[in-house]
Amino acid sequence: MPKPLNLPFDPIERAAQRWEQTWGPASAMRVATSIMRAQQILLARYDELLKPHGLTFARYEVLVLLRFSRFGALPLGRIGERLMVHPTSVTNSIDRLERAGFVERRPNPRDGRGTLAAITESGLAVVEAATSDLMAADFGLECLGEKSRDDVVAGLTQLRRDAGDFTD
Repeated sequence: MPKPLNLPFDPIERAAQRWEQTWGPASAMRVATSIMRAQQILLARYDELLKPHGLTFARYEVLVLLRFSRFGALPLGRIGERLMVHPTSVTNSIDRLERAGFVERRPNPRDGRGTLAAITESGLAVVEAATSDLMAADFGLECLGEKSRDDVVAGLTQLRRDAGDFTD
């Protein structure tokens, strides 16, 4: 759990008031800053929940992606594309997951130079246990009702669509 700020005021709202006095409308700044703070809060919660499993959220995402893949294995480049992270981050995550026994590297049979990351039985077990813990904690979103969750997803989906993450 992230350390609570315990401020007697909302720092984002305070910044927005000053923003408006200095530069004008602050609605976009409020949203952007709120998203960034929410990310910090959620990542801290996830990392706390996943630590007993020997995982960070980044490594958990890799295991989930491999768990969802058709054959339990994907090329490292595809993992980076799907998780939208730099190849160095993928290599680091795979290295750590491999040391923990949760994935293994295999030659890519379709590409003699490529490497696949494959989830192991231990990886499958840990991703199931970790997912159970995240679901029991409602992914740290217990304060949001279904309507609020749907509204957040709708807004962020539009942002991602406009950024070119996907086309309909």
